[in-house]
Amino acid sequence: MTLDWTFRPGTREDADWMAELRARVMRPDLERLGVFSETRVRERFLTAFAPAHTRVIVVDGRDAGLVALRPGEDGLWIEHFSLRPEVQGRGIGAAVFAALLADPVDQGATLRLNVLQGSPARRLYERHGFVLDSEDAVDVYLRRDLRDRPSPGEGEGGNPDLSPPPEDIPPRTR
Repeated sequence: MTLDWTFRPGTREDADWMAELRARVMRPDLERLGVFSETRVRERFLTAFAPAHTRVIVVDGRDAGLVALRPGEDGLWIEHFSLRPEVQGRGIGAAVFAALLADPVDQGATLRLNVLQGSPARRLYERHGFVLDSEDAVDVYLRRDLRDRPSPGEGEGGNPDLSPPPEDIPPRTR
C-alpha cells in the first residue's frame, strides 16, 4: 500500500535532520564498503546542501525523506535521495522517483545520479531506465536521457512541480 505523500521546499532549518538521516540510511552500505565515517557523511551532506534544489518528502504529514535535483554542466543530478527506514518498502521511493521523471525541470536534459556499489537502490533506478555511465570501487554512476520515455513506474499518481514554489502556494499532494 502506498502512503499519501507530498513535497515541500527544503530550508536551511532542515539541514541537521537531513544530515542525520543520510548518515543513518547510508551506514550499512558504507560499512560494507569499508568507508563509513559518520562525521564525514554529515560534513559532505552539509557542504553540498542547497535548499533551493532540495525537496522534503512528507509522508502522512511527517518529514520522511529528501531528494535534490541539482543542475550541472553534464545534466541534472539527483542527489541525497533518502527515506526514513520506516517508510521504505512501501512504494514511496518508486512514486517519488516516477514524479522526478514525469515532470523534469529541463525536458531535454540528461538525469544523472550515483549510487553506492551493491546498494539495492540501484534496482529502482534501473527499473526507471537509468543505465551505467561509469563506476569505481565505491560508486556506480548512472544516467538517463529524458527524451527516452516512458519508463516502467512512470505516471503513477500526480505530477509534482520540482521548481521552487512560490511561498504562498502549497506543494501538491499525491
